[in-house]
Amino acid sequence: MLSEAVPGNNQSAPANSIEARGLFAEVALLPDGWHENVVLRWDAAGDLYDVQTGAVPTPDMPKACGPVVSGMPNLHSHAFQRAMAGLTETLGDPSDSFWSWRTLMYRFAQRLQPEHLHAIGRHLYIEMLKAGYTSVCEFHYVHHDANGQAYNNPAELAEQITHAAQEVGIGITLLPVLYQFSGFGQSAPSPHQRRFISSPEWILNLREQMKKSLPENGNRCYGVAPHSLRAVSEDSLQALISGLDRDDARAPIHVHIAEQTKEVDDCIATLGQRPVEWLLDRQSVDSRWCLVHATHMNNQEYADVARSGATVGLCLTTEANLGDGIFDAQQYLASGGRWGIGSDSNTCVNPFAEFRLLEYGQRLSRRRRNVLADQHTPAVADRLFAQALAGGAAATGRRVAGLSVGQRADFVVLDRNAPNIGDRPHKLLLSSLVFCEHGGNPVQDVFVGGQQVVANGNHPLQEQAQRDYRATLAELLKEST
Repeated sequence: MLSEAVPGNNQSAPANSIEARGLFAEVALLPDGWHENVVLRWDAAGDLYDVQTGAVPTPDMPKACGPVVSGMPNLHSHAFQRAMAGLTETLGDPSDSFWSWRTLMYRFAQRLQPEHLHAIGRHLYIEMLKAGYTSVCEFHYVHHDANGQAYNNPAELAEQITHAAQEVGIGITLLPVLYQFSGFGQSAPSPHQRRFISSPEWILNLREQMKKSLPENGNRCYGVAPHSLRAVSEDSLQALISGLDRDDARAPIHVHIAEQTKEVDDCIATLGQRPVEWLLDRQSVDSRWCLVHATHMNNQEYADVARSGATVGLCLTTEANLGDGIFDAQQYLASGGRWGIGSDSNTCVNPFAEFRLLEYGQRLSRRRRNVLADQHTPAVADRLFAQALAGGAAATGRRVAGLSVGQRADFVVLDRNAPNIGDRPHKLLLSSLVFCEHGGNPVQDVFVGGQQVVANGNHPLQEQAQRDYRATLAELLKEST
């Protein structure tokens, strides 16, 4: 369970704290709203133990150079797909859809080598940090070599992506993916899917190996991800969840679900129920679950998912790119549903763009403005930011739910000199971030677990990471021509 610490609830530094750190912010966004003269203190492990408002800093305490907000969790990423961005935007078939895109994605995945995945992941995760994401849930399903054979080290690719996150300093929830079939009815996998195929036992063993080679800590944890109902059997799904429960009954579980209307139709034809309905009937879906996309639900499913406490993972820019459809966010939020945002295929790495597209999709479908505001929180951006932070934290399985005692010291310092930020009243800052395009990056500094990983908009590894990424792209694209 996440800590329910109250902002301003001050505690003394833990007795076992080797080194205590702190920051003073003239303005900071806490769980109950904007406050002035805020002091944040965290221990050597990176956990906040003191959050004071109306405080006076000590002479030697560092001062934030602008407004401070919580870092945003990114609850769904396929890192390797960042290298595909822009490569699938030319008409190849008049009926181009998610399914034709998927075929191209599979072919691209066949070329990846371990060093490629590491280079792509390191560059992408730096991009995420500079955009204001401080955590990522990596939905990791490329496990084997191009022939579908396990590497000598079965965790080779999982370790590459986790090392990339560790090197750049982003928090990560690694989700090894169970993938068995190409479609409903336990259809045989295609040759392009052979790198993904495994069993529940293999995934659970991989997770255990990862916990030994790169142990869980404040910035890292491991869950599992049955890829989708079309890609696993009911027995395998149950075996995976039961095995995870034996090790850690709180570990996160993520699954793709109801992303496409064809997926819903195929599920009804094969299993006799809609995907979300089927899952809720057969699994104890609760707050540890993240239902990624859930784009196509009926009224009952919206209410039932909200009641379950699960998080819906919305990836607005990817869902728009793939033509998935529009999630009925107004209905879901009215039901009290939990949700968060992800960058998914990583064609866009910008949490504020995800919020903007979520609201704009609702405006276009309903032909009115400020759809996702309510009487309690009339500013759309404020409501979206707070809810996505809470839902994203639940999806990570880590304590990253905001700037309060017991949570991680994950936060972003905004550029006070940005024209559309620095001169605005506090209550308009998030609105300015979400609904105003900025000429430059408004994110100035980023801290993860109390460690500064971005300073003045720059990451110390960005130049080397960019060189390695460009070399990787050149190699992958050369092979594809």
